[in-house]
Formats: sequence, structure tokens, C-alpha cells
Amino acid sequence: MSNSDVGTSSGGRYALILAGGSGTRLWPLSRTLLPKQLLALGGEATLLQSTAERVAKAFAPTGIAVVTNEEHVFEVRAQLRGQLPDVDSAVVAEPVGRNTLPAILLGLAPIVAADPQAVVGVFPADHRIDDVASWVRAMDRAAELARDGWFVTFGIPPKAPETGYGYIHRGEALGEGGYAVLGFTEKPDRETAEALLASGEYSWNSGMFVFRADVFLDAVAVHAPVLHDWWQARGKRPLADGYAGIPDVSVDYGVVEKLDRIAMVEAGFDWDDLGSWEALYRLGRRDASGCVIQGDVLALDCSNSLFFSQGGALAVAGVKDLIVIQTKDATLVCPVTEAQRVKDVVGALKKQGSKLVEAHVTVRRPWGSYTVLEEGPNFKIKRIEVLPGARLSLQMHHHRAEHWVVVSGTALVQVGEREILLTDNQSVDIPKTSLHRLSNPGKVPVEIIEIQSGPYLEEDDIVRFDDIYGREGKSPK
Repeated sequence: MSNSDVGTSSGGRYALILAGGSGTRLWPLSRTLLPKQLLALGGEATLLQSTAERVAKAFAPTGIAVVTNEEHVFEVRAQLRGQLPDVDSAVVAEPVGRNTLPAILLGLAPIVAADPQAVVGVFPADHRIDDVASWVRAMDRAAELARDGWFVTFGIPPKAPETGYGYIHRGEALGEGGYAVLGFTEKPDRETAEALLASGEYSWNSGMFVFRADVFLDAVAVHAPVLHDWWQARGKRPLADGYAGIPDVSVDYGVVEKLDRIAMVEAGFDWDDLGSWEALYRLGRRDASGCVIQGDVLALDCSNSLFFSQGGALAVAGVKDLIVIQTKDATLVCPVTEAQRVKDVVGALKKQGSKLVEAHVTVRRPWGSYTVLEEGPNFKIKRIEVLPGARLSLQMHHHRAEHWVVVSGTALVQVGEREILLTDNQSVDIPKTSLHRLSNPGKVPVEIIEIQSGPYLEEDDIVRFDDIYGREGKSPK
């Protein structure tokens, strides 16, 4: 069975890539507005791009959809343009994060409309899989089992008593690498993980699934009736309506762990969930001292450590078994053995109301990007780049005034009813509460310096009146 059977009238093969989540265990590189799946970690392609390329080996590109957070839609589309034929319709937006079961149901809507008995594969966007040919063979076997009504998982032969993964208890053999599943164990403690590994009956749960759409929806109706009622109402209103009010539940807890007919295909491919700095250290290319180094790093007499710099020169001396991650606005230091505690750091920062959880100093937008250069009480300075042909929303601010200076390119600026063209070293004032818009009518990027002043300078002080990207009434520029 190959990807040639995608899109047939009944029982074709389709894929859902789940590209939500914030990747908190990879902070400070991964942030809410630019999570790990949108980053290139150890290569030129981002994790999302690598996943889409792999999935396209087993599923036709026309049968691939991506579910992501509404905040990331434009970045996801930009990264996958050229990989997916109709990327605008292939990327489905979650209005808010509601875990994996609602996300899968949201992505299933257009698939079921085209093919109610579709065989659907669900794949997280942050996995590393090197042997793609073996992965494709596993998908073929899973599709065969799914057509027979099995809900299919993929088991990874465990290499260590890992406490950060779930485990699958293998049962009766189903032939050709398939097994019935007896049960699941979620992220055990060290002692339990060692016992599971020693038994020889357990595999790591990869978090990938294949199922027949109608069988899956029948299971949702039984085990998650509130979500099924919301799903059934899709013909009366857009499915995204009411999304914030539905239960936040994983597909494992909401459905999978309650099923009777679950199969596992044993993976013949290398797999890793790139969910922590320890994983990136373990998989990285080590030097003679056992160190993995990326970026502008000077390491003297160090061993068995991970050093990553994206924010200038990083110098370390005489340390071992350490993780040091540096970005332009934050630095993380912890032992390799404590890498899982990064999520605790993020939790503490959230309680403090820190902006370091949300965004880097450079934030990407559909029209380009902005970088915060400096800020303090009652002022903020940004460098803004607007791509050729792009324009920001028509907007106003209640609490701040702005002063724009063009550094390069030609900017078309609207202030109230007036429009003016500005070039290098020309400037304009944007008074508080005035309607304004910045556009780039030229063929090269426009770069400006924006100086904000006022008692409140956060991004939610934006009232949007018109936006070519469909973001009216939402806070990001």
C-alpha cells in the first residue's frame, strides 16, 4: 500500500500533523510565539518542515493537513509553502489550545467531509526519525490494521528506563510486526520504568496513531460525548465556534486508553521525541570532550555538556555534565540530569508574569518582524521590518504615541486621512489615538525604528480596524 491510494472515494489515506504546543522544556529557545516545532534544531529544516517531508513519503501531499494554534498559522503556512499544494486550506487553526483530542477532531472535519471511512495518521510535528524507509513500511502495516477496525499505535523498543515517555504493554502477536495492546503506563517513576524495561513486554509510546475515521468518531461518541456533541454541531456553525468552552483533554486519556481494539506496530526505525535539552544533547554531534556545541561558544576544559548560544559570545570553562543555553534575552543553566526541570522554570516565570515565556526579542508577524531593542518605564524602542508588498493593520493606540524613522526602503504611512511616502532618514509622528498604518509598496524590505512613549506599551493596546490577514480585533500588530 502506498500513498497512491490517498483521496480515493472511500478509505483513502490522510495525515494530520499536530503542530500546536509551546515546547516549554526547550526554553529559552522555544517560546509561546515561536515554539520548538517552528525551530531548526540541529539542521537547516525546522522540525515541522522535516515532519511534513517525511509524512509526504507515505501520504500524498494533497492528503496532508496541519493543525496549529491560531497565533502560528501564518508562520506554519510560510514554512510549508512549496511542500503542501494548497497550504492555505491545509493549515487548520485552533482558536485556543485544547489538547490533542479536540485538535484531532478539528483537523478531521474536512477529511471526513471528503471521505467518511478515511484511514488517518496523526503525527506530532516535533519527532526525529532518521530511517524514513522503515517508517513508511510501518505506516503501510498500520494502515492495513486500521482498515480492519484497529486503533493503531507505534511502539519504540526501549533503550533505557526513560521516565519522560509513556509505555505500551504488548500482547498477542497480530503478524508482520503487529501486536494487540494490553494497556498503557504514563510516564512512570524511575523504579517502575526499570521494571517495565526488565520485563521485555513494554515499548515506548511514540505518540503517533493511525485509525479509520468512522471507527474513531464512534469511540469519541462513547467515551467523550461532550466533544462528540460539539463535533456533530459542525453543520450548523463553524467548528471553531465554541472551541474555548470544550474540554481540554488528550486523545490518550479521552479515548485511546478506554478502547478494547488497540494494536501496536513495532517500530523498525530510530525515533526520538525532541522534547528536552537532554534529548538534543544525547542526539547531537559530540566533540572529543563529549560536548555538543552550537553557536558562538568558547569552551575551555569542559566535558559531557551541551552549550548553545543564539545571543552573542558564550564562554565556559572547567565545567562538566552541564546544559548552558543562551539567547539574546535569557540564559538557562542546569545539570544534564535535571533537564526535565526546565518546565518548572517556565512555570515559575509564568507565575511572575514574565514576558520571557511568550516571545523572543524578535517576533515574527505575517507582514515581517519586529525586534525590541530597548525598553524601560514609559518607553520602548523597536526595529520593524516590513516585507515587500506587505502592510500592517489599520490601527490606533489608547495609551501610547509613536515616532517612526525610516532606516532603509520606502514606507507608505497613513496617519488619519493623510498618506505620505518616507525614505531613508525621514520620520513621522503618530499621535495617541490617531488611526495609522505602515505599508511597503516597494520591491525591497522596509526597515524602520519605532520609538513608543506612554504609560502603557503592551501589544494589547491595539484597536484594529482593517487587516489584510484577517486579524481584526486581535492584539498582535
